[in-house]
Amino acid sequence: MTDLALFLARSAEIDSDEPSVRRLSESVRRETAFETIRAAYEVVRDGFAHSYDIAAQEVSVSASDVIRHGHGICFAKAHLLAALLRANGIPAGLCYQKLTRDDLDAGSTCLHGLNAVWLDGRWRRLDPRGNRPGTAEPFDPDCERLAYTIDPTRGERDYADVYPEPLPCVLTALHGSRTVAELDRNLPPDRD
Repeated sequence: MTDLALFLARSAEIDSDEPSVRRLSESVRRETAFETIRAAYEVVRDGFAHSYDIAAQEVSVSASDVIRHGHGICFAKAHLLAALLRANGIPAGLCYQKLTRDDLDAGSTCLHGLNAVWLDGRWRRLDPRGNRPGTAEPFDPDCERLAYTIDPTRGERDYADVYPEPLPCVLTALHGSRTVAELDRNLPPDRD
């Protein structure tokens, strides 16, 4: 059985009690959990750019970093969505996919971060990457729509695990990079 309390807790990266995160979480609060999830998802997906798409320099790590900088890569945007949902009492976690990097040597991979939310007794995944055609998927609890379709023939994987906190390799990359360009070089190739 899943201990949902772990998916409601705050942390350094999912800083749901930080004042700017609390204010934003209050602005997305709606009558029902479903409506709150949709509002939080849409504000993170559409209201905060992906760092690559705007050639940003600052590395956002925590939810409050994304708010302060106005952008984040997939991991940081997932931290923000988890924080907004947790601040509204909705269990939320982090998920990962292993994707092929077409911009590097053949066989190069990296992790992609997304979210899962506990709704109607089960986890539903959603991907707030957004901000680019083909990656701004709507939230549909009955039909999973993620930003990237996995191609196992290219070594890609879709991990079903839901984590309460970011993976150590993700934190190492985020905290160990001074710029987004450096972070791009430091992205973990897999969960290990």
